[in-house]
Amino acid sequence: MPKVLVSDPIDQVGIDILSQVATVDVKTTLSPEELIQILPEYDAIMIRSGTKLTKEAIEAGKNLKIIGRAGVGVDNVDVPTATRMGIVVVNSPEGNTIAAAEHTLAMMMSLSRFIPAANQSLKGGKWDRKSFTGVEVYKKNLGILGLGKIGSHVASVAKSLGMRVLAYDPFLTAERAEKLGVNLVDLEILLREADYITLHLPKTKDTAHLINAERIAIMKDGVRIINCARGGIIDEVAIADAIKSGKIAGIALDVFENEPLEADSGLRELGDNVILTPHLGASTEEAQTNVAVDVAEQIRDVLLGLPARSAVNIPGLRPDVWQKLKPYLQLAEMLGNLVGQLAGGRVDTLNVKLQGEIANSESQPIVVAALKGLLSPALRERVNFVNASIEAKERGIHVTETRDPSVEDYSGSIHLTAHGNQGQQSVTGALLGKSEIRITSINEFPINVAPTHYMLLTLHRDMPGIIGRIGSLLGNFNVNIASMQVGRRMVRGEAVMVLNIDDPLPSGLLDEIVHIQGVTDAFVVKL
Repeated sequence: MPKVLVSDPIDQVGIDILSQVATVDVKTTLSPEELIQILPEYDAIMIRSGTKLTKEAIEAGKNLKIIGRAGVGVDNVDVPTATRMGIVVVNSPEGNTIAAAEHTLAMMMSLSRFIPAANQSLKGGKWDRKSFTGVEVYKKNLGILGLGKIGSHVASVAKSLGMRVLAYDPFLTAERAEKLGVNLVDLEILLREADYITLHLPKTKDTAHLINAERIAIMKDGVRIINCARGGIIDEVAIADAIKSGKIAGIALDVFENEPLEADSGLRELGDNVILTPHLGASTEEAQTNVAVDVAEQIRDVLLGLPARSAVNIPGLRPDVWQKLKPYLQLAEMLGNLVGQLAGGRVDTLNVKLQGEIANSESQPIVVAALKGLLSPALRERVNFVNASIEAKERGIHVTETRDPSVEDYSGSIHLTAHGNQGQQSVTGALLGKSEIRITSINEFPINVAPTHYMLLTLHRDMPGIIGRIGSLLGNFNVNIASMQVGRRMVRGEAVMVLNIDDPLPSGLLDEIVHIQGVTDAFVVKL
């Protein structure tokens, strides 16, 4: 029988499921050295957050077929190494959805009715009703930032409580919002109109300190804020100042910028209108059971030769197919990321066109890779090659696929067309040699650009002086240009320019570029 190592405590029901198909060893006190020593014996390993599966550990597991993480995050697993070795990595992305949503709602109710403070007061021997006069949530505006699975469940329950739900999610379509019965609005409108604000966003560079002093200033007086998502999305100093000034009526936080919360944190010193819990969003008996069952079942299925349903990397491809498609998957993911940013984030439709030799290949992984790239700026580690299609469907993104086996400039290329906030945008990419990625067209303008981390794209009239003025402006702001490409279809007509730059653009520089005579639009892209 196969052998499975369980190296962190999990619910017994998970061990029972694994025992149906394998010999299960539970060893939860292994040192990193001991783990590396015994891993070659096992076909699978099931972990939580305690075990760190480093490159060295995974490479030692020469017989491993699957790594199962009983939880959402896989930051303690070297996924690239596992993928390179052909090991499927799975997690449980939905196991704690209900738990996190319910904790959010419990925090909102507790905040509204001063439940923790009233409980403490009564247990202290007082009978004080006047100090704990609360407010009703009925007919109040609830602003939800991020309408994924957890945010959607919060919205559903809030509506049943008689709340009006406003939602901000750059990747949610109007059609999907209508089905959920929420009002999809811009961030500033949500902040101005919401009586309650709850956050359900990943922590990224773009969402770090999303709630800061500037945004708090435009909120309603007396707003209440709940965060059970990720620490660091809220500027804790700014929100504490707003509590002290009375601008914010109350906050309920389950997550913090630094965890455990420091003993000297100013948040601990605030009054009864501040509720703090120690990252309990997923801490229910049901959630712990759910993630154990979910991951154990996936390990069982893979050991039986069946596909996993929540793989973080790419499952189910034969090694020879994987080797052939790997550079095209990287190309498709990069193009999806690029076209999504050009389209303004919120995309309604995506067409994936496979041209040349790639048109006769297995297409679904390429389509999924394009969707993963499209959604990655918003969802980060939450989107993978297995759930990208599901995430796209939930956001109302309509995906089509076309094939054209004819060969033009390259033996194989991928063309993506997306319709979003910025209208229709299209990009094409191909491989130079076996693996060098090139962007070969943007909005049908021919170019030949190697993608880099930062790029500046401009749409402009093909006229003397524009390129020089843009270059001078970048130089004035100390932005270094690594390379430049211009594509045009006719002399003195419309043109596109792509600048590979070494640094992100300083604040306000993009607006100055757009105001240069002859420039019709400009985009900053981060890949």
